[in-house]
Amino acid sequence: MKMYCISMKNSHLEKIKKLNYIPVGLGADKFDKGWTTDNTGINISSKNKFYGENTFHYWLWKNQLKDCFEKTWVGFCHYRRFWVKDPKVLNFDDLKKNIIKKIPDDWDRYEVILGNEYFVNKTKVSKIIKHGKKQLLKNPFVFFSKKKMTIKVHFDMYHGFGNLDKAIELLDINDKEDFRNYVDSEGSFNPFNMFFCKSYDLLNNYYGVLFKWLEKCEKEFGFDETKDYGQIRIYAFLAERFLSYWFKKNSKFNVWPIKHFEI
Repeated sequence: MKMYCISMKNSHLEKIKKLNYIPVGLGADKFDKGWTTDNTGINISSKNKFYGENTFHYWLWKNQLKDCFEKTWVGFCHYRRFWVKDPKVLNFDDLKKNIIKKIPDDWDRYEVILGNEYFVNKTKVSKIIKHGKKQLLKNPFVFFSKKKMTIKVHFDMYHGFGNLDKAIELLDINDKEDFRNYVDSEGSFNPFNMFFCKSYDLLNNYYGVLFKWLEKCEKEFGFDETKDYGQIRIYAFLAERFLSYWFKKNSKFNVWPIKHFEI
């Protein structure tokens, strides 16, 4: 497999190398030799503050995607989130022992591996009161029903009320209604824009659909750094929800544990 580990800090280089992962440096830090960065070749590196890790996915798609599949599987992790065999990771040595270093045999029947589900109905009451005022006024019972607390309600809370609806209207006909139904009915998604994929054609198709859509969304939402974090980074959060939907619709997939661990 080929695993890319994304970080925003040059100081993480040696630890990522000790994991035998490919260090990917994004953002404003100055990165030493040894990092793969998103600011060469065909790139949208200037949009990183808004797109997050997706500026690297764009770079990979435009510059190196076919080369990734020399070793069949390609995967993505972050400097504080890792694919693990055992979630009981207490220190860096534990992490080195438990991260995925080779593809498990039972993955052969799948094309994509997604991270474990994040359930939106676990949102704390304090955050509902802080971020969900419009939803509370519209339907005060929505947060007290597991069925009504959907991906769409959660997105409206954190990333601008109505913004997900505006973005969905910009999707092509093949995905518009299916994605709308997905976010209106599902109460969980696979977070962090992390996944494994073993098919070049599948990943190439995903990137083509995703970035065509996000480019359309730029005309709707722009690049306003004065907004709060949840709306500045709206393209990353749109991609996160779309990734879960698209791979579940178009691939044979399974899920695998992701561990939060700050290196």
